[in-house]
Amino acid sequence: MTVSPVEDLLHELAPQVLGALVRRYGDFGLAEDAVQEALLAAALRWPEDGIPDHPRGWLLTVASRKLVDQVRGDRARRHREERIALATPQSELLSRPADAGPDGDRDDSLALLFLCCHPDLSAPSRIALTLRAVGGLTTAQIAAAFLVPEAAMAQRISRAKRVVRTGFPEPDAPSAAYRERLGEVLHILYLIFNEGYTSTASPDLTTPALSTEAIRLTRLLHRLLPEDCEVAGLLALMLLTDARRPARVGPGGELIPLAEQNRSLWDRRLIDEGTELTGRTLRRGAVGPYQLQAAIAAVHDEAERAEATDWPQVLALYGLLERVAPSGIVTLNRAVAVAMVHGPAAGLDLLAALEAAEPRLAAQHRLPATRAHFLEMLGDRDAAAEAYREAARRTTSAPERRHLMARASRMSAPRA
Repeated sequence: MTVSPVEDLLHELAPQVLGALVRRYGDFGLAEDAVQEALLAAALRWPEDGIPDHPRGWLLTVASRKLVDQVRGDRARRHREERIALATPQSELLSRPADAGPDGDRDDSLALLFLCCHPDLSAPSRIALTLRAVGGLTTAQIAAAFLVPEAAMAQRISRAKRVVRTGFPEPDAPSAAYRERLGEVLHILYLIFNEGYTSTASPDLTTPALSTEAIRLTRLLHRLLPEDCEVAGLLALMLLTDARRPARVGPGGELIPLAEQNRSLWDRRLIDEGTELTGRTLRRGAVGPYQLQAAIAAVHDEAERAEATDWPQVLALYGLLERVAPSGIVTLNRAVAVAMVHGPAAGLDLLAALEAAEPRLAAQHRLPATRAHFLEMLGDRDAAAEAYREAARRTTSAPERRHLMARASRMSAPRA
């Protein structure tokens, strides 16, 4: 799927414009509706008229006028019109040039991100609202990620918008409110990046604009909180992972596993930046889960060939991560390192224990896919083929499904 320059730019600017409108007018729902109308107008006009010199200012101006028109047309909410009129500069209501940027170069995306992590929202609602408002995911994509019906997700997002209607946080200093919401913000940024790196709903394997936006927002957060090791760890993890993107997809859009990638295609600049950032943060003292994941990614990225990967170090890091932030996914990844260090039979034993302890994880595609890989390593081709097919039935990603079915077919094919 090819994304046009206009679409890519609109995706980048949408959260910035929404953040600016919410800060100025204090009404999340009205602001989002106005921004959507402005984006539609831009999508129709810019391909023919050309992208304006100041596209963000253009969108802000159009969205502001759309919002004012919305309020003026709703006589039952006259008190809102008074509030909007007071908040809107008179020059903007008269004859402002379309390209003017009323807020200068201020980027409100990060403040919008913290607003979406409002303490009165449940954790799932915070994540859903942020993925919608800041990450640009559709309601259908978010519903797929949460494994809930689209209608239910639409209702959740609508309720969340009502909660965060006002109270826009100022991003000028790392306030106590920012600190309280930081863990949720990091988790949300992590989810947005992962949705971009492995899409759950798109026919393509990746949605690069989402990962790029997650990295951009994490850079802003790192600039705001330069001494926070977990913020730095998450940024390093994103950089080290995104560096592999050029080698991760084949010419036909097929998934290429890490062990089979052409590592000369990896982005050395991102690897160097991520590795340096990881080393610098690990030396500071207390180590968190994002820093440990970044360290594991760095070990993989520093290996010139898959065979040169320092698997004992990866295993040690996963053992530490399992103590710091235990989860089924961490144990599943540690099982891979166990298989590479101690053999596939040891990995299968760990998978069996994990399947019994984590029935929800056992119902997803990752566990049977990992089991299939271990069975393939053991030479049990029939069992591996069946496990690959089972994993293919469970995944929501079309490229992953094709990849798993291809592996199953290869296991079922007669040996040469």
